[in-house]
Amino acid sequence: MTTAEREAARDPDDLARLFIARANEGDVEGLVALYEPEAVLAAGEIVATGHAEIRKFYAALLERRKSFPAPEQLPTLRNGDTAMTFARLPNGAISAEVARRQAGGEWLWAIDQLKIKPQS
Repeated sequence: MTTAEREAARDPDDLARLFIARANEGDVEGLVALYEPEAVLAAGEIVATGHAEIRKFYAALLERRKSFPAPEQLPTLRNGDTAMTFARLPNGAISAEVARRQAGGEWLWAIDQLKIKPQS
């Protein structure tokens, strides 16, 4: 399936749902398509900038892991064409993302901070 054929996020809350569906399908290109071209993704000590590095990150992740449970989506904060999305992962960690509305109306992540572990 090409990026043009994939469902677009018409609301920032769509991004998490599309992420889980594409991750569980093993669709690396579909995951990359959820990000702006120069987006930044941070996961622990890994920082991936731009589609090529994000693609490499997700290709490696999907080689190791085949199942992704749906997180608890927390309320989105919006200010015009910018939104912060949040999710609580099944292990209790939090993810936080900055999404922006694109010229065509779809939403893409610009910044993605995965797995913020809560303090004990």
